[in-house]
Amino acid sequence: MKENDKNTMDRREFLKRLGIGTAAASAAVLATTGCGGKGSKAGTGGQGHESGEMTYRTNPTTGDRVSLLGFGMMRLPFIEGKEEIDQEMVNSLVDHALEHGVNYFDTSPAYCQGKSERATGIALKRHPRDKYFIATKLSNFASSTWSREASIEMYRNSFKELQVDYIDYMLLHGIGMGGMKEFEQRYIDNGILDFLMEERKAGRIRNLGFSYHGDVEVFDTMLARHDQYKWDFVQIQLNYMDWKYAKQINPRNTDAEYLYGELAKRGIPAVIMEPLLGGRLSNVPDNIVRMLKEREPERSVASWAFRFAGTFPDILTVLSGMTRMEHLQDNLDTYSPLDPLGDEELAFLQQAAAMMMEFDTIPCNDCKYCMPCPYGLDIPAILLHYNKCINEGNIPASRQDPNYRKARKAFLVGYDRSVPKLRQASHCIGCNQCSPHCPQGIMIPVEMQKIDKYVEKLKQETL
Repeated sequence: MKENDKNTMDRREFLKRLGIGTAAASAAVLATTGCGGKGSKAGTGGQGHESGEMTYRTNPTTGDRVSLLGFGMMRLPFIEGKEEIDQEMVNSLVDHALEHGVNYFDTSPAYCQGKSERATGIALKRHPRDKYFIATKLSNFASSTWSREASIEMYRNSFKELQVDYIDYMLLHGIGMGGMKEFEQRYIDNGILDFLMEERKAGRIRNLGFSYHGDVEVFDTMLARHDQYKWDFVQIQLNYMDWKYAKQINPRNTDAEYLYGELAKRGIPAVIMEPLLGGRLSNVPDNIVRMLKEREPERSVASWAFRFAGTFPDILTVLSGMTRMEHLQDNLDTYSPLDPLGDEELAFLQQAAAMMMEFDTIPCNDCKYCMPCPYGLDIPAILLHYNKCINEGNIPASRQDPNYRKARKAFLVGYDRSVPKLRQASHCIGCNQCSPHCPQGIMIPVEMQKIDKYVEKLKQETL
């Protein structure tokens, strides 16, 4: 038995012991390493990162050899002070990713204020079409886009923006967010799902799937109809917090252990989103940082989350929104090649997750679906600053706290640096146009009011 085969079998046995069952280690997605071989579409991507060669997984439907690290084009860099994507930086990131084996790029009409697809298309068009896979979505969230005509217009515009004549991976975007009725209005009643299946048959879509958030009834119903729709892949949120605690964090969500297990039983490859929980698993509480660094001093905190997501064998690719080159380089280190977690390390991460559940953070993933705010608030920046201060112990309850002076200063100074005053929580009027779009079910006006009251309290309190 080859070493790679032995490692794969060890992971399968571990997953079996976890209770996922032998189907979780099915041949649907086989772990491979190295650059693509002769005749392997989009699998050649360079000579590998300096630490080794990219790990690939194989899609059983099309035989695509997909890099285990996927590039999520949701958090692209913007030019400072402008509402304009830094195309030069995007080009550099895409070039470096392709050079080091990354070949899966995931975008959407909804990302980066509607500018992600165009930026992605410009960056990728400079390379041979057979060197990469493009994933995009039918993001018809707004009721004004639910009609057949509006949805088809959005679909066709994606081809124009991406400058392609076929799409490798097309997703129904965010099913479950509004429950079964909304799903049917977006995709069934208007005949759009039937239309997309015909587009797949015609070859303009190579793989058809969906991304899931929210109501598990929709997820279960779509898998129950797998024989009818023949899903080529499904995108789910998976990380070591959501594996067992997603439902505790937000009752609207479903634990990733269940989602992954249901896909694995059917041999449906999983594409992973939010392996870092919108960056929260790279900014964990200080005591968790110490735990991780004691075990692996040379590894980044974020690498633990990416190794967790990549360990499971029926995962096709793990998406990362890499805004800066150092993000990309760190992830290349993790997946070139992947060092999968063993059972003891997985148990250790579940211990860390249980400890993190003791912190009262707000489950914001920085997806920016709540944006733009009609009153100018930078909602994600406000929530992320609050979470950061919780993790760092800079949320003093009262002036009697020993570190009150230091924590108060860190919160207030950091708040003004992270969020311009005109975009802070004090400007929220409670219109609630944001909350219905939040995949995590956050009642955003409630949180804005809570944070604003806390800020005012800190400003008024002095020693």
